[in-house]
Amino acid sequence: MPINWPRFQEIVASANRFVLTSHVRPDCDALGSELAMAAVLEALGKHVRIVNGQATPPNLAFIDPAKRVAALGEGVAAVDLADADVLIVLDTSAWQQLGPMADVVRATKAKKLVVDHHVSGDDLGAELFKDTTAEATGHLVVQAADALGVAITPDIAHAAYAAIATDTGWFRFNSTSPATMRVAARLIEAGAHPQTIYAELYEQDTLARVQLRGRILARAKTDLGGRLVYTAALAEDFAATGALASDTEDVINLTLAVEGVEVAVIFVAVDAGKAGDKFKLSFRSRTPAVDCSKLAERFGGGGHKAAAGASFDGPIEAAQQAVLAAVRAAMM
Repeated sequence: MPINWPRFQEIVASANRFVLTSHVRPDCDALGSELAMAAVLEALGKHVRIVNGQATPPNLAFIDPAKRVAALGEGVAAVDLADADVLIVLDTSAWQQLGPMADVVRATKAKKLVVDHHVSGDDLGAELFKDTTAEATGHLVVQAADALGVAITPDIAHAAYAAIATDTGWFRFNSTSPATMRVAARLIEAGAHPQTIYAELYEQDTLARVQLRGRILARAKTDLGGRLVYTAALAEDFAATGALASDTEDVINLTLAVEGVEVAVIFVAVDAGKAGDKFKLSFRSRTPAVDCSKLAERFGGGGHKAAAGASFDGPIEAAQQAVLAAVRAAMM
């Protein structure tokens, strides 16, 4: 169903103070969509704050040179957001993925909106502006700008291009369409620089990130005759390399590239050293027979058919036993 952009325009016109948020472990689609939407709203004279449940990963800091994106509890408290007229959740509609911002979203008296492209989601008590056929939330923000009559500036173009390029695997995933390429061309014309964005994303690795990637890949195992591959990033890996959790981004796509693999799963230790074991789960599929969003929903997460995420509380042995059993069943 097409998004009702006239309704979005009506809500924006009636409000002045906005809070934007997205999921924990924010990626470029989350951050780029927030920054682009903030610029769109500010072009209309609105007051905008961007606050996430977790800080921006260091490797993605390039997208926010002005350090607009704040983290709850790091100089910003929930009480500071109480005067918002509208709270917009971008690139997710799952309670679990909001992290500490979930309590803010539950308690707010502001009008709540969701701008998202994921299939899975919860009832956040928000008005939905959702298109699951869109390849990235960044594309929806461009549509919002058009609906609001805001010209695409270089800042908007830079953020939106990073969002779209990364969520399409740099335009190689099946979600890439002719419309994707048209909007990308338009953003380049407006001032986005693909070569700069690519270099910032993929040509600025730390030694710790490279070493972590090696440990994760060395741990990879296959099952079901090579159709399933899985691996893990354990607390000991982060301790040995000094790498960050965000340094695991895109490693799963390297395992999916193994010949004959249809589904890939990675288990990433979260908050190593704190009470209890917890793992972030990432699923990837290149077969229409396996819906990653359905697998993720079984563990409280969500996402897309080809890519999704969730989490598991418990030791790695229990996580692998439960999750891999579910994956095998889906592949039978």
